[in-house]
Amino acid sequence: MKLQKTKEILTDLVAFQVLGGQGNLVIIDYLKEYLNSQDIEFQVVSNLEGNKALLHCRIGPAVDGGVILSGHTDVVPVKGQDWVTEPFVLTEKDEKWYARGSCDMKGFLACFLASVDLFKKSNLKKPIYFAFSYDEEVGCLSGFEMACAIRDFYTEKPKYAIIGEATMMQPVVGQKGICVLKTTVHGSAGHSSRIKREVSAIHVAAKLVVWLENKMNELFESGEIDERFTPNHTSIHVGQFNGGIAPNVIADKCTFYWDVRIIPKSSLENILKDYHNYCKELEKELQQRFDGARIITEEDHPPVPPLDTPEHFEVVPFIQKISGNQELGTVAYAAEAGQFALAGFESVICGPGDIAQAHRANEFIAIDQVEKCLIMMEKLAEELS
Repeated sequence: MKLQKTKEILTDLVAFQVLGGQGNLVIIDYLKEYLNSQDIEFQVVSNLEGNKALLHCRIGPAVDGGVILSGHTDVVPVKGQDWVTEPFVLTEKDEKWYARGSCDMKGFLACFLASVDLFKKSNLKKPIYFAFSYDEEVGCLSGFEMACAIRDFYTEKPKYAIIGEATMMQPVVGQKGICVLKTTVHGSAGHSSRIKREVSAIHVAAKLVVWLENKMNELFESGEIDERFTPNHTSIHVGQFNGGIAPNVIADKCTFYWDVRIIPKSSLENILKDYHNYCKELEKELQQRFDGARIITEEDHPPVPPLDTPEHFEVVPFIQKISGNQELGTVAYAAEAGQFALAGFESVICGPGDIAQAHRANEFIAIDQVEKCLIMMEKLAEELS
């Protein structure tokens, strides 16, 4: 019965084509209507433009020690992907449910929404909170705001946060953080034969890219590694590089985008400080040739902190018990768990589905994963009753 209810809710959720960066009010309205039908009070927190919103609610008594179940409402695009099924129509085939977002991560949302009746009838001694964020797929842009909205609204304090990204129901206690940056170099245009007299923005940018790669290698060689992750080190990567107008024209502008995926023991602040200092020294040198030489670096989106939940935290045996899985893991992708931890909640990642199916054509969630998540909801209710 509950599996069928979950399928019905998931069918509704995947039909909302809410991509990261887009307004999500259509899916928030659906959640409001559903929670109203269940007599659950909720809070909506709108963004400044009024086209996006967070939503959170509580089931159970207003006492300390509750558990937050959190997920995002947005998905990644399907354009250019070779889908066999309709991406925004839930399709069952071979014991799997296919649709964009079925795995990442509307399957988890459907599981806890389908468990509302269970939670209401369980005589909870500690509360369960639902949290729905937006723009996770374009940089976890509302995760910290979501966590703070819950922390600051309720008079009581929740203790644990479970972020239901796809982990095959394995408890995850560590994630890498991420920061995406944009560096723009301003040089002087001229004939390519004057390369020693002008400042080529491309040449300068190339030096900076090499510096970033060397910095990554330096961190690795100094022992800043964490074998829980694959790869086991902080990575620094340049993904876009644009500049110049012709082979025989010195480029007066070049821009590149780069990211840092950082392990918990590394310091993003220190990396950026070292990079800034190098850029300033190089800029002074370049200005001896061209006064207008500049190196400008800005965030493409705010940093997402890493997650490093120690095994002695009480949330660890708690999630092991309700998930039925003792093995702890880490993930290399960024998620909102680090933001919930930063807001003061003991946080873990644990949800149904395989992350290998996310962001690709013919995304699916196996039905047996949904069933395991529903069992976790039952055990959660038992533990808090």
